[in-house]
Amino acid sequence: MLVLVAPGQGAQTPGFLTPWLDLPGAAERLAAWSDAIGLDLAHYGTQADADAIRDTAVAQPLLVAAGLLSAAALGDVTPGAVAGHSVGEITAAAFAGVLDDTAALSLVRKRGLAMADAAAITQTGMSALLGGDHESTVAHLEKLGLTPANVNGAGQIVAAGTLEQLAALEADKPEGVRRVVALKVAGAFHTVHMAPAVEALAKAAEELSPADPRVTYVSNRDGQAVASGAEVVSRLVGQVANPVRWDLCMETFQKLGATALIEVCPGGTLTGLAKRALPGVTTLALKTPDDLDAARELIAEHSPAQGA
Repeated sequence: MLVLVAPGQGAQTPGFLTPWLDLPGAAERLAAWSDAIGLDLAHYGTQADADAIRDTAVAQPLLVAAGLLSAAALGDVTPGAVAGHSVGEITAAAFAGVLDDTAALSLVRKRGLAMADAAAITQTGMSALLGGDHESTVAHLEKLGLTPANVNGAGQIVAAGTLEQLAALEADKPEGVRRVVALKVAGAFHTVHMAPAVEALAKAAEELSPADPRVTYVSNRDGQAVASGAEVVSRLVGQVANPVRWDLCMETFQKLGATALIEVCPGGTLTGLAKRALPGVTTLALKTPDDLDAARELIAEHSPAQGA
């Protein structure tokens, strides 16, 4: 069974969309999306520097556009399940047919702007902790006033909070944690610091007409499959201020019988986690169009009806 997943913020790098725009119809599709949301996605995906694409209001729609563009290049794919990490959940909602591409990009544009505004209120950030025991690490973070904003599995938790709290973490690591790595994000996402963005996103969601998922949609909130389009959107709204439980998503992939996992562009982060947490599951990251042939072979092997 094939799982299709979409990465979250921080996966973008300068120029990463450049080779994708050489594919037939890709530049035209990206131009239409850019017009629809009032953001030059081609510029940010091909020419902008690292600081420019680190901007939350830019990074989020850019990542969703990249995911949709690379998935479209695979052809007609019906995975057994879909999921996305953080903003990647909106990409996954489009994969599942809950939202069409334009609706997904309009929503993520508003999400990025609202979260950028919320991040500007207080100086906050996020740091990844590598290694350590889950329970003792979470207890240590709570003692410092930090939130375990991303519980990613495979021995990785991302802490979020004020810059002062993160500095205290750097000086006082939880027992067993090998490294604390500051992430290139603009705020403490998936914490109470993002509460102001929830209201703005809820208003944006009122304009949507979601359909029920055509394939199994696995939610960041608790790793559970969600069968209602309205519930998917409700969870997308609330999730900006609540922790991402990617560990539970991967547990669900395993329970569903996943045998292969493809991560759409800019792939790498989620396949890395899956390699450690899902032994026996074949993984592939779509980084450039050079990866498409291998991805199509994987789809044919693990979705036999499509490979016939």
